[in-house]
Amino acid sequence: MARYALGRVGQALIVIWLAYTVVFLSVQLLPSDPVTIFLSADAAPDPAVVAAMQAQYGYDQPLIVQYLGQLAGLFVGDFGYALSAGQTVVERIGGVIGSTLELAGWAFVFAVVLSFVLVSVASLVKVRWVRAVLEALPPLFSSVPVFWVGLIALQVLSFQLGVMSIFPDGSFLSLTVPVVLLGAYVSAPIAQVLFKAIEQTYAQPFVDVLRAKGASETRIFFAHILKNSVAPAFTVMAMAVGALLAGSVITETVFSRSGLGQIVLQGVTAQDIPLVQGLVLITATAFVVFNLIVDLLHPLLDPRVLKAHPAAAGRTR
Repeated sequence: MARYALGRVGQALIVIWLAYTVVFLSVQLLPSDPVTIFLSADAAPDPAVVAAMQAQYGYDQPLIVQYLGQLAGLFVGDFGYALSAGQTVVERIGGVIGSTLELAGWAFVFAVVLSFVLVSVASLVKVRWVRAVLEALPPLFSSVPVFWVGLIALQVLSFQLGVMSIFPDGSFLSLTVPVVLLGAYVSAPIAQVLFKAIEQTYAQPFVDVLRAKGASETRIFFAHILKNSVAPAFTVMAMAVGALLAGSVITETVFSRSGLGQIVLQGVTAQDIPLVQGLVLITATAFVVFNLIVDLLHPLLDPRVLKAHPAAAGRTR
């Protein structure tokens, strides 16, 4: 287990390093450095001002010095300086990330609960058409854009029914509606993988043995089928973090919520390259860390993962 954990941690660090390298090289492909691009957004910048800011933020240094300096900064939580905000990227994001985490967290919980409820009811219900409807819901959730559903919800709830403000006012609906819309979208891949895993588990011989022993379908499902089918869905939950973060940005923009969506829009509009670069790196780091946690928990759900690990295979030989 220790070798497995160290291997996964090493892979996570490599992915974060590669993400930083790709982002850094992408910035170098721009026609100029971030300071010049930022100052040129409104008018022709003063060359003296540009030179002074380049020296202050290190953009006058050789590329290898910039690369290593920014890479070293990542290890101490330094993601650069947001030119449009007059503060560091971490400070700028830290001021609004609480709202995004609240939305994303509740949406993730709703997505997981919705997925397991849909799959459980569809697996235990005896009416065929009800099962068919429940199985058709996840593809429907994934095919409808979140921003379109959000605009429809605002039109109906705010302008037609008048039960919800178009701006966040701290009410129950102002948080619940975005959570439900985003959670339904994120639940689609989780439910689809869980449906497939349960179908494959039901085909295993031990299910017939349990039925022959007189076990009820409900007991078979919750005590055996669901337990042996949850590992693939658990992996998809980690992969859904990317969709959750991207969906949070879109949802916040539609519902005028203060959060990462607002910062992304500000950074792109102001051509604040360091801010956008920092957002990409922080998002990539969050995605990698979440997947790392799932990888470390995976052996607890399926011990066969350790047996398939190269280190374990070497010991068996």
